[in-house]
Amino acid sequence: MTGVALTQHAREARGTDVSGRSPEELRDLVSTWGAELELAPAETIIEWAAATFGDRFCVTSSMADAVLSHLASRVVPGIDVVFLDTGYHFVETIGTRDAVAATLDVNLITITPTQTVAQQDATEGKDLFRTDPDRCCALRKVAPLVDALAGYDAWATGLRRAETQNRVIAPVIGWDAKKAKVKVSPLARWSDEQVEQYVAEHGVLVNPLVHDGYPSIGCAPCTRRVAPGDDPRSGRWAGTTKTECGIHQ
Repeated sequence: MTGVALTQHAREARGTDVSGRSPEELRDLVSTWGAELELAPAETIIEWAAATFGDRFCVTSSMADAVLSHLASRVVPGIDVVFLDTGYHFVETIGTRDAVAATLDVNLITITPTQTVAQQDATEGKDLFRTDPDRCCALRKVAPLVDALAGYDAWATGLRRAETQNRVIAPVIGWDAKKAKVKVSPLARWSDEQVEQYVAEHGVLVNPLVHDGYPSIGCAPCTRRVAPGDDPRSGRWAGTTKTECGIHQ
């Protein structure tokens, strides 16, 4: 099912509860559709996910830009967009989130860790991001997202293979065994140039930090500016061997 028919079906699926699929059934969907959609346009991939999972499909966004949220809102107005507020974000990132909520036809959902930064400092020691960044990410990113996705069978990420060598094999439709959910990456095959073109054509919101030397944006204490020509993600956890927060591992 493609084109107008799929778009209409995707929109009708919003508000539809299609829960009850077992992990085996979800894995079968990945096996059946993964190769079929590998070369499909991003819009078609989102349409398929919305039509397949209904209200049990959402988009996640780090608010480096609003490309995926914008695209998803055009395909499925009112779609859930989940934003994880770690308590350590740049003010520009929070501002981008607020602008997305105000200007796009999405249902913006902000989730937070179980502990505030102050509470974590009291229980884990001050500045855990410095002493044990893996545990900090586990507490403030990985665990909250797992909890937030409990009501969904599938979610869309903005992962792109061009971002880092570690993401070269990121499938368009994949299976996350740890979360037992379908992981959809509509932009996986997009180049940096394609992203820039989409932003320009549609006037998409971009985090101001992107134009201030931060091509990859995470928590403020763990993100540094990147010199022109360097790996875009080299500013993340700079000075350590850490390259991922754990959400996509």
